[in-house]
Amino acid sequence: MSTTTRLLDEARIGLRAVADRFEDLAHPTLRLGVTGLARSGKTVFTTALVQALTQGGRMPVFEPLNSGRIGSATLEPQPDDAVPRFPFEDHFRTLAEAREWPASTSRVSELRLGMRYAPKRGGMRSLTLDLVDYPGEWLLDLPLLEMSYADFSRESLTLARAPARAAEAAQMLEGLAGVDPLAPADETIARGLAARFKDYLAACRSERVAMSLLPPGRFLLPGDLDGSPALTFAPLDPGTEPAPSGSLGAMMERRFESYKSAVVRPFFREHFARLDRQIVLVDVLAALNAGPDALADLERALDSILLAFRVGRNSLLSSLWRPRIEKVLFAATKADHLHRTSHDRLEAILRRLVERAHARARQSGAHIDVAALAAVRATREAEVTRDGKRLAAIVGTPEKGQQAGKHVFDGIEEVALFPGELPSSPDVLFETGAAGFRGLSSGDADFRFLRFRPPAGIGTDAPLPHIRLDRALQFLLADRLG
Repeated sequence: MSTTTRLLDEARIGLRAVADRFEDLAHPTLRLGVTGLARSGKTVFTTALVQALTQGGRMPVFEPLNSGRIGSATLEPQPDDAVPRFPFEDHFRTLAEAREWPASTSRVSELRLGMRYAPKRGGMRSLTLDLVDYPGEWLLDLPLLEMSYADFSRESLTLARAPARAAEAAQMLEGLAGVDPLAPADETIARGLAARFKDYLAACRSERVAMSLLPPGRFLLPGDLDGSPALTFAPLDPGTEPAPSGSLGAMMERRFESYKSAVVRPFFREHFARLDRQIVLVDVLAALNAGPDALADLERALDSILLAFRVGRNSLLSSLWRPRIEKVLFAATKADHLHRTSHDRLEAILRRLVERAHARARQSGAHIDVAALAAVRATREAEVTRDGKRLAAIVGTPEKGQQAGKHVFDGIEEVALFPGELPSSPDVLFETGAAGFRGLSSGDADFRFLRFRPPAGIGTDAPLPHIRLDRALQFLLADRLG
């Protein structure tokens, strides 16, 4: 990023921060970002959060709600006319009536709640809560702002040539083998290379491989930019000579810079830089299932994510001109796929994954925490007798078409399964690459990848079953409702 561009961005961010600060003085507002990588449950979390605040529920750890100090929380008109509204009502109907999971987040959306609460010292006050829901893949694009095209190509190809990605990258690397960056620009060649690059990124994101560090994020979630020149580039092996004007290398470099200016920079300036708090949802179980390479890649991705955050304790000057995110919660989702005896162990693994980034954030005064949760719990726990022994199990309804061994589920029958145990010390996973689960079996079937339907009985008057959602809300919101 050039010095001029950086100064212009900082000026725009600063002016917006001043406007937000004056608005906050008149109408106290908290902007909470909700993000996570693919299949981590962002949409479900946001839906469950809104339902809990507006309808209540069993939230023993979330003190403002448990003590009755929250008088009301109501949906209010969309804060930004140019940003899509998060369709809470549609998502809740999908959960409650169809017993299906709502569609994944593919773009930024917002929702505003007006809250009335009683501070501990008495009286009544108001707080506006703006929820900003956006794909985590976009978050991994922010480091690109500090990269040149040569840096991007070098890092992308180093990752692609690593043993963990060799099979998925084979066709892309084969396509690059005969390409000369100094040759004249050719749109057909550019489109072919970009298509292979996108296919490689998509293959790395599959459940079997479960890689996480996969920028550029819009290549996986293109939206209305699909097919545009800004999304039609690929990394090229850097040559010894600068690419001349009119060459393929120059075309790719120009489009990379267009991607940053047209896609990444507006997202950073208009949305990301305005956040006060942030939750990052993480599908740790998918990485554990895929193996040690996926777990190591997830660690690198989380490190990159926290580097992208402008974290730290706000001073009067920073809150007015260059605001920081003061609290970040990393949450391991799908805790309902494990018995409660492994919930703390799942949390410990996530804490180990963000350990290095956490140490840096503490030095800046930021508050970082981790939690294992299920925003909507799809299973319940039970004890099952097997071979004369009573074993801890979870019970749920697998989605129609899910398969374990040779058995295909119909979406109606329930199954009791033994989810296995996570290791008591997370260091075992990082030091030896040992398997994440022990005792994971039910005959010859493998239940680790089963997707369960939402539970029956969800309704507007019935609280959503969850695991530790109240703990997340306590960390993210309670101090502003004191």
